[in-house]
Amino acid sequence: MKRNLFWVGLIALVLCFSVTFLTGCAKKAAVKSDAATATTQEQKAVEKAKGPSAEDQAAKERALREKALKEQAEREAAAKAAAEKAKKEAAAKAKAILKELSIPDIHFDYDKYNLKPDAQAILKAGAPAYLKYVEYKLVVEGHCDERGTVEYNLALGQKRADAAAKYLADLGIQKDRIKTISYGKEMPLDKASNEAAWAKNRRAHFVIFPPVK
Repeated sequence: MKRNLFWVGLIALVLCFSVTFLTGCAKKAAVKSDAATATTQEQKAVEKAKGPSAEDQAAKERALREKALKEQAEREAAAKAAAEKAKKEAAAKAKAILKELSIPDIHFDYDKYNLKPDAQAILKAGAPAYLKYVEYKLVVEGHCDERGTVEYNLALGQKRADAAAKYLADLGIQKDRIKTISYGKEMPLDKASNEAAWAKNRRAHFVIFPPVK
């Protein structure tokens, strides 16, 4: 009986020591864990106070440079596209103006320089464009067929050019915007020697001079 009580007491004592030991270990582990957490938080706080690391800063600066270069490239591309568009629009506008200013050749009877009704109609139709685009000038060329002397045809060609220029001036175009020149028989459209060719060559031709930029 006494012997059994002894063993029971011994077992209880061992259990008591075991519980006490385990509890102490658990407390120590918890304290260590808390200390480790506190240390980690302190390290983070110190790193935060110090600011970003050199590596992070370099990466941030690299990203900013890349962004700036990309934006610059986009701006340059947009500016180039805008310039090309403006250039094309200007060329198209200039072409349209030249087309509007274009006056077809007018023709004359043999050895004559007076304007026929169809020639007058052509000049009346062409004049408004020159009243609209006042910065453009005009050269009127006088031409003749191959018959007659060089001197005679130069004089006749000049009279034809002058007659067309005067008619345009009477329609309101400033005289100083219109120049005249005679080529006589030196620049035929058709080099054949027949009535059809001669009729083509007895003409006044109109050359447009755009404004000087």
